Amino acid sequence: MFDPSLESMSQAELQDLQLTRLRETLDRIHTNNPVYVEHLGGLGSRDVGSLEDLRNFPFMSKRDLRKGYPYRFACAPRSDFMRMHMSSGTTGTPVVCPHTEADIHQWAEIMARCLAAAGVTSEDVIQITPSFGLFNGGFGFHYGSSLLKAMIIPIGAGRSSLQLRFMKELGTTALAAISSYPLRLMEVAQRDAFNFREETNLRVGIFGAEPWSDGLRQRIETEMGITAFDIIGMTETAGVGLGIDCPARQGIHVWEDHYLIEIIDPETGEPVPDGEEGEMVVTTLTREALPLIRFRTRDITGICSRKPCSCGRTHLRVERIERRTDDMYKVKGVNFYPNQIERILMHHESVATDYLIRLRKEAGKDQLWLSVEVSEPGDETLAAQLHEEIFDLIGLHANQIDLVPVGTIERPPGKAVRLIDER
Repeated sequence: MFDPSLESMSQAELQDLQLTRLRETLDRIHTNNPVYVEHLGGLGSRDVGSLEDLRNFPFMSKRDLRKGYPYRFACAPRSDFMRMHMSSGTTGTPVVCPHTEADIHQWAEIMARCLAAAGVTSEDVIQITPSFGLFNGGFGFHYGSSLLKAMIIPIGAGRSSLQLRFMKELGTTALAAISSYPLRLMEVAQRDAFNFREETNLRVGIFGAEPWSDGLRQRIETEMGITAFDIIGMTETAGVGLGIDCPARQGIHVWEDHYLIEIIDPETGEPVPDGEEGEMVVTTLTREALPLIRFRTRDITGICSRKPCSCGRTHLRVERIERRTDDMYKVKGVNFYPNQIERILMHHESVATDYLIRLRKEAGKDQLWLSVEVSEPGDETLAAQLHEEIFDLIGLHANQIDLVPVGTIERPPGKAVRLIDER
């Protein structure tokens, strides 16, 4: 652990600390931003006798933050801002997240915890492949690695052949990336006859920023010879580092001394019991520049345990996040998530790692077309099997499944595109 005294606190101690920090956060909002107070309906620390009282406060959404561009909800003087990041994938009005010096230290601390949970130490060489720019990933990994005193290769995004060369020649042991990028590295390695197991010292991968299935994780681990960890976070809540899974793989540890987590029914907003699936809502407890009260993340997950983990950490754990409420699509009256199709594809050895779902409308009717990269493009038996398995799982017939050679589907820069809605 990076900080055993905090990471192994009892739940009772954590809840006492959360209540204190929640009240301090509400006081900061009331002291610094009357517009934010208005959003909260005038509620403040005086209205919080217990953590359950937080349910009386209104939710906050990305839409609220967009309407507040750039600093409407900020709770620190602009002279205290030391940097900013912007939510990735935002169209139209961006969401800007400013950071004070204390915010940067907080970010570094939670990232150091995440890296330590993945087994990274000062002896490691970590290759950071997320971009260093408005997207927060590269800087988050940099701050955490610096605190651990690991050697950093800050290569950033792209240049996959150079990435492989650095892994081999600079002795990279840990790889940080968005979760689809290892697939691109595996593709280039196959083209260049590069063997991760024989030519590198890689042992750990820390991947996030996109939903990715257990099947995809298994493929990455098998090909690269690593243990892969799922890290979560978002720009609005400070950036990557909200939580990570550990070698026990019994859920994502969320740092409860910095974040208060709720799981709600996305339709009603009411809390759901532990063990049930719902939308994750985050309240920040230690952020200065942009504290968030009941921020709706749109991530679908559930609390899988509040008991101590076998790794010794005591903070609550949530299920891996494999989809979001805004990732759901309706075709022919059937609701489905793209990752449901991914889970089916990853069970077939001849299926490669790239696929693309296209939703179309012809003669007034919805249609689903699926392109899948495979090692044997002419395998009609596989196509028929995929048709059947997709229908069995989600109750939807694909209008057409095209099995195409590896490399056919376009690789966009940044996050992978798995679905295009052309309706």
